Amino acid sequence: MSSISQNPVLLSAHFSVRFVGRPPVLRNLGLEIRRGEVLGLVGQSGSGKSTLAMAILGLLDRKRAQAEGTIRFQYIDLLQLSERELRALRGRVVSLVLQSPLSSLNPALKIRTQLEEAWRAHASGTSAECAQAIRACLQNVSLPADDEFLRKYPSQMSVGQAQRVLIAMAVMHRPALLIADEATSALDVITQSEILALFRELNHSTGMAILYISHDLASVAGICDRIAILHQGEIVECGTTEQIFARPEHEYTQRLMTAMPRLLPASAQLQAKTVAAR
Repeated sequence: MSSISQNPVLLSAHFSVRFVGRPPVLRNLGLEIRRGEVLGLVGQSGSGKSTLAMAILGLLDRKRAQAEGTIRFQYIDLLQLSERELRALRGRVVSLVLQSPLSSLNPALKIRTQLEEAWRAHASGTSAECAQAIRACLQNVSLPADDEFLRKYPSQMSVGQAQRVLIAMAVMHRPALLIADEATSALDVITQSEILALFRELNHSTGMAILYISHDLASVAGICDRIAILHQGEIVECGTTEQIFARPEHEYTQRLMTAMPRLLPASAQLQAKTVAAR
């Protein structure tokens, strides 16, 4: 963690979001993500976690939602970019993995076609170069890259395989930041553990930063360097995983910890995190 804390800031955000006719969803939210770190964002349902992710990616409906402030990514203010400029960044330098893989993939297209479209969205080259890139990204997520697998439709895969395909598409262009929005909540415990290990491996092998959004403190403890606590649209506490679990300072964070009786003790969680990071 000491080396991570010295890394340059990749994303620095200070902004608010409100929808027409409603109170602000996010209020003066301050957040920093450093290069190469895994930052956990924790909050209960309705706290604004997904709104934060959509704001970073520029996916909020501009007719209904108003974002004010700055979201600086690699010295570019994302809130000032046009939709065309944002499309050039999405999937190339910032990528997203969502909760439900089978809903995120197109059921009418074969896996090969969807991977080819993801590659050609930000790259040009021959069919052989595209095929090589697809093989490499599937191998990175421990999926077969043979014709039999690539001919499959999403409905012919397990949920875990579909999630790995989504991750392969998201990291194909080696983004600097991957946003995982409740990316393991629809998975069984064993598959969830495998996907968490995959995220950590991708973080280690590529240096990609990850914003891991979840309400599951156990999974957050397993892979995150730091944790930010989101409550009623504000970041109320942010610290290292050890500090948040062992010495929570904010009243809401303390309540969050005591409301999770099934969690392992903080020491065991931290030990699990150490093992997962190896």
